[in-house]
Amino acid sequence: MSTAPQDKNIAGRMQAHILGSGTCVPSLMRRPCAALIRDAGCTVLVDAGPGTMGQLLKLGVTIDEIDMICLSHFHLDHCAEVAPFLFATKYPGFDRTTPLTLTGGPGLKDWFERLSLAFNRSIDMPAQHFSLVEVSDDGQMDFQGLAISHMPMAHKPESMGYRFTDRTGFSLVYSGDTDVTENLVRLAAGADILICESAMPDEMKLPGHLTPALAGKMAQTAGVGKLVLTHFYPECSTVDVVAQCRRAFSGEVVAAEDLMAL
Repeated sequence: MSTAPQDKNIAGRMQAHILGSGTCVPSLMRRPCAALIRDAGCTVLVDAGPGTMGQLLKLGVTIDEIDMICLSHFHLDHCAEVAPFLFATKYPGFDRTTPLTLTGGPGLKDWFERLSLAFNRSIDMPAQHFSLVEVSDDGQMDFQGLAISHMPMAHKPESMGYRFTDRTGFSLVYSGDTDVTENLVRLAAGADILICESAMPDEMKLPGHLTPALAGKMAQTAGVGKLVLTHFYPECSTVDVVAQCRRAFSGEVVAAEDLMAL
């Protein structure tokens, strides 16, 4: 698949790629969850499932170019690459010139402390090169010109969805794993793109997850411009998830694929 952006070309707007559109289930077609956002002032990794660094390299992006990692929650298919990522920074060929920020929901600092202890502190980075930003409830931060809003999602206690808005006003929302929640509608209100989990077909809904029609219903209520369904379990390959979504969403909808440009 081409890695060139498919949407309208807005001068100066951020660019995004799906790095992983799958789950913890091993697949040659779909890596676990991750997305890449590149803006004029920064490069952000959203989630970091296993294999994320290899996916970055396919786009010509090295780990030293990542300024921030935003974690939606602490399940392994969303965060297992964090430890290898940080350990890789110790290799002499890498040399960070800007700090790396790791952001996540309630419990991030405790989670990272236990992770570091599990690996005998081998993933620790110098304080001048690394910072942890633990967020809770809803709020917003400015990160090198990119406005990042966050709201709790209905999955795990630490689950967060993120909205990224660049200097042009272009906005992209990443749901992470979630069940139906008004917070996602609020976070995605009027967004240009919503990357939304759609783990299972409509007839196989799992607690804490969405289906295509449920994702479509919330996107429709939020007035989203384009809906990108992602986080597919293998069962989704047996149905037309886009058709199921269109029962509830009248806008543009696509099924995510690894390395898809947005």
